[in-house]
Amino acid sequence: MKNPIENLNKTFDSRIRLGIMSALMVNASINFNDLKQLINVTDGNLASHIKALEESGYIKVQKGFIGRKTNTLYSATKSGKKAFRSHLYALEQMIKNIE
Repeated sequence: MKNPIENLNKTFDSRIRLGIMSALMVNASINFNDLKQLINVTDGNLASHIKALEESGYIKVQKGFIGRKTNTLYSATKSGKKAFRSHLYALEQMIKNIE
């Protein structure tokens, strides 16, 4: 039988990435500033974690404008939602094995 820790997705090892994906699981999309405020991180820190999740195919980025101001929206992809659910399930199984 496989050790539950082996089922964890390394992409989600960071608290910031967990926060980003959690926000995107309950919101269809969210903009950069709202996401930054929600998970309480710096611009640079958030940008680097968003890039990693985007490169993994777990989130998609939609750039647009509101008037003359840029507006970037983030949303979870179908594969991102599936991977995140699997990661949460693996965490749950680890916790159950502790009890």
